[in-house]
Amino acid sequence: MLATTQNTTINMILLASTVSGSIPGNQLINSSKQRPSSRSCVVNSAVAMTNEVKRSCEFYDMHKELIPYAEAWSWQKDIVKKRKELIEREKDCSDTLIILQHHPVYTLGTRSSEAYLNFSMKNAPINVYRTERGGEVTYHGPGQLVIYPIINLRYHKMDLHWYLRALEEVVIRVLSSTFFIKASRIEGLTGVWVGDQKLAAIGIKVSQWIAYHGLALNVATDLTAFGQIVPCGIQDRQVGSIKGLLQEHVSPNQRGAENKCP
Repeated sequence: MLATTQNTTINMILLASTVSGSIPGNQLINSSKQRPSSRSCVVNSAVAMTNEVKRSCEFYDMHKELIPYAEAWSWQKDIVKKRKELIEREKDCSDTLIILQHHPVYTLGTRSSEAYLNFSMKNAPINVYRTERGGEVTYHGPGQLVIYPIINLRYHKMDLHWYLRALEEVVIRVLSSTFFIKASRIEGLTGVWVGDQKLAAIGIKVSQWIAYHGLALNVATDLTAFGQIVPCGIQDRQVGSIKGLLQEHVSPNQRGAENKCP
Protein backbone atom coordinates (compact mmCIF):
# COMPACT_ATOMS: atom_id res chain seq x y z
CA MET A 1 0.00 0.00 0.00
CA LEU A 2 2.78 2.44 0.85
CA ALA A 3 4.16 1.84 -2.64
CA THR A 4 1.29 4.00 -3.89
CA THR A 5 2.11 6.94 -1.65
CA GLN A 6 4.47 8.51 -4.17
CA ASN A 7 1.61 8.90 -6.64
CA THR A 8 -0.59 10.16 -3.84
CA THR A 9 2.04 12.76 -3.00
CA ILE A 10 2.26 13.96 -6.59
CA ASN A 11 -1.52 14.17 -6.83
CA MET A 12 -1.61 16.09 -3.57
CA ILE A 13 0.61 18.76 -5.09
CA LEU A 14 -1.25 18.91 -8.39
CA LEU A 15 -4.62 19.19 -6.67
CA ALA A 16 -3.36 21.77 -4.21
CA SER A 17 -2.70 24.04 -7.17
CA THR A 18 -6.38 24.00 -8.10
CA VAL A 19 -7.41 24.85 -4.54
CA SER A 20 -4.95 27.54 -3.47
CA GLY A 21 -3.37 28.54 -6.76
CA SER A 22 0.06 28.62 -5.15
CA ILE A 23 1.59 25.31 -6.21
CA PRO A 24 1.27 24.71 -9.95
CA GLY A 25 2.31 21.09 -10.31
CA ASN A 26 3.17 21.43 -14.00
CA GLN A 27 5.87 23.95 -13.08
CA LEU A 28 7.61 21.94 -10.34
CA ILE A 29 11.36 21.84 -10.98
CA ASN A 30 14.32 20.28 -9.21
CA SER A 31 16.15 22.55 -6.81
CA SER A 32 19.64 22.35 -5.34
CA LYS A 33 18.44 23.72 -2.01
CA GLN A 34 19.00 21.35 0.89
CA ARG A 35 16.97 20.85 3.99
CA PRO A 36 18.92 21.96 7.09
CA SER A 37 19.47 18.37 8.24
CA SER A 38 21.59 15.36 7.45
CA ARG A 39 18.50 13.46 6.26
CA SER A 40 17.94 12.97 2.56
CA CYS A 41 14.91 14.43 0.83
CA VAL A 42 13.66 15.53 -2.56
CA VAL A 43 13.29 19.29 -2.76
CA ASN A 44 11.33 20.86 -5.57
CA SER A 45 10.35 24.44 -6.19
CA ALA A 46 7.53 26.04 -8.12
CA VAL A 47 6.81 29.56 -9.20
CA ALA A 48 3.34 31.05 -9.45
CA MET A 49 1.59 34.36 -9.79
CA THR A 50 -0.67 34.78 -6.75
CA ASN A 51 -2.76 37.93 -6.61
CA GLU A 52 -0.34 39.38 -9.19
CA VAL A 53 2.63 38.72 -6.87
CA LYS A 54 5.33 36.31 -8.00
CA ARG A 55 5.78 33.61 -5.36
CA SER A 56 7.60 30.29 -5.17
CA CYS A 57 6.89 27.10 -3.25
CA GLU A 58 9.56 24.87 -1.73
CA PHE A 59 8.43 21.25 -1.61
CA TYR A 60 10.25 18.85 0.73
CA ASP A 61 9.27 15.31 -0.24
CA MET A 62 10.16 12.95 2.61
CA HIS A 63 7.09 10.74 2.40
CA LYS A 64 9.20 7.58 2.68
CA GLU A 65 10.99 8.74 5.83
CA LEU A 66 10.04 8.52 9.52
CA ILE A 67 10.86 11.90 11.05
CA PRO A 68 10.67 12.41 14.85
CA TYR A 69 7.75 14.70 15.64
CA ALA A 70 9.83 17.10 17.73
CA GLU A 71 12.26 17.57 14.84
CA ALA A 72 9.54 18.37 12.30
CA TRP A 73 7.75 20.65 14.76
CA SER A 74 10.92 22.61 15.45
CA TRP A 75 11.62 22.83 11.73
CA GLN A 76 8.18 24.31 11.05
CA LYS A 77 8.64 26.93 13.75
CA ASP A 78 12.04 27.88 12.36
CA ILE A 79 10.53 28.37 8.90
CA VAL A 80 7.71 30.50 10.34
CA LYS A 81 10.21 32.64 12.29
CA LYS A 82 12.31 33.25 9.18
CA ARG A 83 9.18 33.98 7.15
CA LYS A 84 8.13 36.68 9.63
CA GLU A 85 11.57 38.27 9.40
CA LEU A 86 11.23 38.33 5.62
CA ILE A 87 7.79 39.90 5.88
CA GLU A 88 9.25 42.75 7.92
CA ARG A 89 11.74 43.38 5.13
CA GLU A 90 9.05 42.92 2.46
CA LYS A 91 10.98 39.98 1.04
CA ASP A 92 8.58 37.13 1.76
CA CYS A 93 8.10 35.50 -1.64
CA SER A 94 7.74 31.77 -0.98
CA ASP A 95 5.55 29.16 0.66
CA THR A 96 6.67 25.74 1.89
CA LEU A 97 5.18 22.25 1.68
CA ILE A 98 6.59 19.33 3.70
CA ILE A 99 5.35 15.74 3.35
CA LEU A 100 6.63 13.00 5.67
CA GLN A 101 5.75 10.27 8.19
CA HIS A 102 6.31 10.30 11.94
CA HIS A 103 7.44 7.78 14.49
CA PRO A 104 4.49 6.84 16.78
CA VAL A 105 3.40 9.88 18.78
CA TYR A 106 0.30 11.50 20.26
CA THR A 107 -0.16 15.25 19.87
CA LEU A 108 -2.58 17.59 21.58
CA GLY A 109 -3.71 21.06 20.59
CA THR A 110 -3.39 24.17 22.73
CA ARG A 111 -6.71 23.61 24.47
CA SER A 112 -6.93 19.82 24.18
CA SER A 113 -8.44 18.04 27.16
CA GLU A 114 -6.51 15.20 28.77
CA ALA A 115 -9.91 13.61 29.39
CA TYR A 116 -9.62 12.27 25.85
CA LEU A 117 -6.55 10.23 26.78
CA ASN A 118 -7.21 6.66 27.90
CA PHE A 119 -3.97 6.64 29.88
CA SER A 120 -2.14 8.74 32.43
CA MET A 121 0.27 11.33 31.08
CA LYS A 122 2.79 10.01 33.61
CA ASN A 123 2.57 6.52 32.07
CA ALA A 124 2.04 7.34 28.41
CA PRO A 125 2.68 4.37 26.07
CA ILE A 126 4.51 6.63 23.57
CA ASN A 127 5.66 10.24 23.43
CA VAL A 128 2.99 12.91 23.89
CA TYR A 129 3.38 16.54 22.81
CA ARG A 130 1.13 19.50 23.53
CA THR A 131 1.40 21.87 20.60
CA GLU A 132 0.08 25.28 19.58
CA ARG A 133 -2.23 23.92 16.86
CA GLY A 134 -5.98 23.80 17.13
CA GLY A 135 -7.98 20.63 17.72
CA GLU A 136 -7.96 17.75 20.18
CA VAL A 137 -5.65 14.76 20.55
CA THR A 138 -4.59 12.69 17.55
CA TYR A 139 -2.06 10.00 16.67
CA HIS A 140 0.76 10.02 14.11
CA GLY A 141 2.69 6.95 13.05
CA PRO A 142 4.10 4.89 10.18
CA GLY A 143 1.79 4.48 7.21
CA GLN A 144 0.29 7.93 7.68
CA LEU A 145 1.10 10.80 5.33
CA VAL A 146 1.57 14.03 7.25
CA ILE A 147 1.38 17.21 5.16
CA TYR A 148 2.64 20.52 6.51
CA PRO A 149 1.86 23.52 4.27
CA ILE A 150 3.48 26.69 5.59
CA ILE A 151 1.59 29.40 3.76
CA ASN A 152 1.22 33.17 4.02
CA LEU A 153 -2.54 33.53 3.76
CA ARG A 154 -2.21 37.22 2.90
CA TYR A 155 -1.46 36.06 -0.64
CA HIS A 156 -4.43 33.67 -0.78
CA LYS A 157 -7.43 34.39 1.46
CA MET A 158 -7.27 35.77 4.99
CA ASP A 159 -10.02 33.42 6.04
CA LEU A 160 -9.34 30.42 8.31
CA HIS A 161 -12.59 28.67 7.40
CA TRP A 162 -11.70 28.91 3.71
CA TYR A 163 -8.24 27.48 4.40
CA LEU A 164 -9.58 24.51 6.40
CA ARG A 165 -12.12 23.74 3.69
CA ALA A 166 -9.35 24.03 1.06
CA LEU A 167 -7.22 21.45 2.89
CA GLU A 168 -10.22 19.13 3.08
CA GLU A 169 -10.89 19.61 -0.62
CA VAL A 170 -7.33 18.60 -1.53
CA VAL A 171 -7.73 15.28 0.32
CA ILE A 172 -11.21 14.63 -1.06
CA ARG A 173 -9.95 15.07 -4.63
CA VAL A 174 -6.85 12.94 -4.03
CA LEU A 175 -8.93 10.08 -2.63
CA SER A 176 -11.26 10.26 -5.62
CA SER A 177 -8.63 10.54 -8.35
CA THR A 178 -6.05 8.12 -6.93
CA PHE A 179 -8.09 5.50 -5.05
CA PHE A 180 -11.64 6.02 -6.40
CA ILE A 181 -12.82 6.58 -2.84
CA LYS A 182 -15.76 8.93 -2.39
CA ALA A 183 -15.02 11.02 0.68
CA SER A 184 -16.86 14.00 2.10
CA ARG A 185 -17.13 16.50 4.91
CA ILE A 186 -19.42 16.31 7.92
CA GLU A 187 -21.12 19.54 8.89
CA GLY A 188 -19.76 20.96 12.13
CA LEU A 189 -16.65 18.75 12.09
CA THR A 190 -13.21 19.36 10.57
CA GLY A 191 -11.57 16.61 8.53
CA VAL A 192 -12.32 14.19 5.71
CA TRP A 193 -14.69 11.26 6.13
CA VAL A 194 -15.92 8.13 4.40
CA GLY A 195 -19.17 7.26 6.12
CA ASP A 196 -18.46 7.48 9.84
CA GLN A 197 -14.73 6.79 9.38
CA LYS A 198 -12.33 9.70 9.58
CA LEU A 199 -9.45 9.33 7.11
CA ALA A 200 -7.81 12.73 7.47
CA ALA A 201 -7.42 14.92 10.54
CA ILE A 202 -6.62 18.62 10.27
CA GLY A 203 -5.14 20.96 12.85
CA ILE A 204 -3.51 24.30 12.09
CA LYS A 205 -1.92 27.28 13.76
CA VAL A 206 -1.98 30.75 12.20
CA SER A 207 0.38 33.49 13.38
CA GLN A 208 0.42 36.85 11.62
CA TRP A 209 -1.51 35.10 8.83
CA ILE A 210 1.19 32.49 8.35
CA ALA A 211 -0.45 29.06 8.57
CA TYR A 212 1.46 25.96 9.65
CA HIS A 213 0.91 22.46 11.06
CA GLY A 214 -1.56 20.82 8.66
CA LEU A 215 -3.17 17.47 8.02
CA ALA A 216 -2.61 13.73 8.48
CA LEU A 217 -3.99 11.16 6.03
CA ASN A 218 -4.23 7.51 7.11
CA VAL A 219 -2.92 5.44 4.21
CA ALA A 220 -1.81 2.13 5.73
CA THR A 221 -1.70 3.22 9.35
CA ASP A 222 -1.96 0.69 12.19
CA LEU A 223 -5.13 2.05 13.77
CA THR A 224 -4.61 0.21 17.06
CA ALA A 225 -2.95 3.24 18.66
CA PHE A 226 -6.12 5.28 18.17
CA GLY A 227 -7.75 2.99 20.74
CA GLN A 228 -5.70 4.67 23.47
CA ILE A 229 -7.38 8.03 22.81
CA VAL A 230 -10.66 9.60 21.77
CA PRO A 231 -9.45 10.83 18.37
CA CYS A 232 -10.12 14.53 17.90
CA GLY A 233 -12.44 14.32 20.92
CA ILE A 234 -15.20 12.71 18.84
CA GLN A 235 -16.83 9.90 20.80
CA ASP A 236 -19.33 8.45 18.32
CA ARG A 237 -17.27 8.00 15.16
CA GLN A 238 -14.39 5.82 14.00
CA VAL A 239 -10.98 6.29 12.42
CA GLY A 240 -10.30 4.61 9.09
CA SER A 241 -7.51 4.19 6.54
CA ILE A 242 -7.24 3.95 2.78
CA LYS A 243 -5.88 0.41 3.11
CA GLY A 244 -8.81 -0.66 5.27
CA LEU A 245 -11.38 0.80 2.88
CA LEU A 246 -9.79 -0.85 -0.14
CA GLN A 247 -9.67 -4.22 1.63
CA GLU A 248 -13.39 -3.95 2.33
CA HIS A 249 -13.95 -3.99 -1.42
CA VAL A 250 -11.70 -6.98 -2.12
CA SER A 251 -13.50 -10.34 -2.34
CA PRO A 252 -12.31 -13.35 -0.26
CA ASN A 253 -11.20 -15.08 -3.50
CA GLN A 254 -9.09 -12.07 -4.45
CA ARG A 255 -7.52 -11.99 -0.99
CA GLY A 256 -6.65 -15.68 -1.28
CA ALA A 257 -5.07 -15.18 -4.69
CA GLU A 258 -3.01 -12.27 -3.38
CA ASN A 259 -1.71 -14.37 -0.48
CA LYS A 260 -0.58 -17.31 -2.63
CA CYS A 261 3.11 -17.72 -3.32
CA PRO A 262 4.10 -17.40 -6.99
